[in-house]
Formats: sequence, C-alpha cells, structure tokens
Amino acid sequence: MLQRASFRGLRLTEVVCSVAKVNVQIRLLSTTMDKGSNFFFRQLFDPVSSTYTYLLGDTCTKDAVLIDPVLEHAERDATLIKQLGFKLIYAMNTHMHADHITGTGKLKSLIPGSKSVIGRDSGAKADMHLQDGDKLTFGNHTLLATATPGHTNGCFTYICHDQAIAFTGDTLLIRGCGRTDFQEGSSETLYDSVHKRIFTLPDHYTLYPAHDYKGMTATTVAEEKKYNPRLTKSLKEFVHIMDTLNLPYPKMIDKAVPANKVCGLY
Repeated sequence: MLQRASFRGLRLTEVVCSVAKVNVQIRLLSTTMDKGSNFFFRQLFDPVSSTYTYLLGDTCTKDAVLIDPVLEHAERDATLIKQLGFKLIYAMNTHMHADHITGTGKLKSLIPGSKSVIGRDSGAKADMHLQDGDKLTFGNHTLLATATPGHTNGCFTYICHDQAIAFTGDTLLIRGCGRTDFQEGSSETLYDSVHKRIFTLPDHYTLYPAHDYKGMTATTVAEEKKYNPRLTKSLKEFVHIMDTLNLPYPKMIDKAVPANKVCGLY
C-alpha cells in the first residue's frame, strides 16, 4: 500500500518532489497491474548442470506450465506447485538435453494429469509433440512454440507475447549460444534461427535461457543484438568461432540423451 505523503514543515520544492515521487510510484504500480497481475513467474535453478527451470501460471485459473525441469528436482518442483495451489498442465522441454535428465516423466507420476511436451523433431517420446507455430494455453496465457533448431533439430523457443518474454533454451544463451558439435548440431542453422526467429522480436523482450554459467538470470533482445560475442559476427565468423571452441565431450550425454528419448524415465 502507498502511504499518504506528509507535507507539514516542508519547503515548496520539497513538496513538489514528494508529490512527484508518489505519482511515479502510482504510475509504476499501474504499469505492473496493466501488464497482467494474474501472470505468475518463478525461475528455479540446478547448480550441478546450471539449468534454469521456469514455472509459469495463471493465478486466477491456477493452470501452470513448467519449462525444462530437471529429474533431481522433480519433487522440489512438484511440492512448490502444490504449495502454490497450481494445477500443472504441461511439463515442457525446450529440446532434448544432453547435460541433464529431464524431470518431465517423473513429474507425470508426481502430478497425475500433467502432460509431457517436446518438439517433434527431437525424436523423443512425449504426450505432445510440437511443430512450429503451435500454441500452448494455460489459463488466460499462451506460449507460442517457435522452432529454433541448430543446437539440436528439435529446439524450440517459447514466446509469451502478452508478457514480452521468451524462453530460448540453448539456442540463445546470455552472451553466448548452445554448442553445435553434437546431436544434429549445425552452426549455420543456429545462426539462422537466432537472427530470423529471436532477434526479430521487439528489442525490449526479456529472454530467459535454459542455462547460465556466470550467475546471470536474464537478458533482452537488444542486449544480445549488441553484446553477444558470437552472434553479432557474420555467419562466416560465427561458424569459425563454433568450429574452434574445442570444448570437452559433454559429461552426461551418454546417460542423458537415451533417458531423455523416453521422457526422462528408463
């Protein structure tokens, strides 16, 4: 609640400043309310794989979705969802991960009625297989599934236009991008996906990646178009950068990919 300003004993300039401050507070509050006060957002983290999991919900209908859950935290996520009174509709993946096992299959047993979701081109099992342009609705909110392959064939970016946000998976990271040297990876395809499907979003859109290894939590379209050290380069330069990263073989890939092909359950 905003407290009533007291102007007793203040000079005229101080009164004007106080009134202006209150007005700014009111405008900020109104902006937040206008954006949709029934939209719930929570960012969760796995320190082992540096994976972000996102819980989105409609506080009126109590429908919710969970993006990129991790197997080891499935019970944590299920407990949080139940504590908040949400009904999990979809447990979704942005792609078939190679660095951790998805929690979508486990969540289906913890929260009966929820459905697992992944891109059709991933080749993984799920209750729902997405194609470019599909929409997923939870309450009064909608995620647009936009195909952004390159890191893997089945990569998707989930866009919520009403909230001016997008979940980019490994296609676009904060000041980086996912690897393209395994699992159907293609530097040319990833570059095309980012420039045609993500960088064409409005500059103010906030982007939430599947991972971050430096403690960053979010970025914007404008920031990445200006500061991303890889994707601000020409295609030729980008391909050279990706071809010379010389990164070690992913530790979890031989375990994670087979498990993720069957929704994270053996």
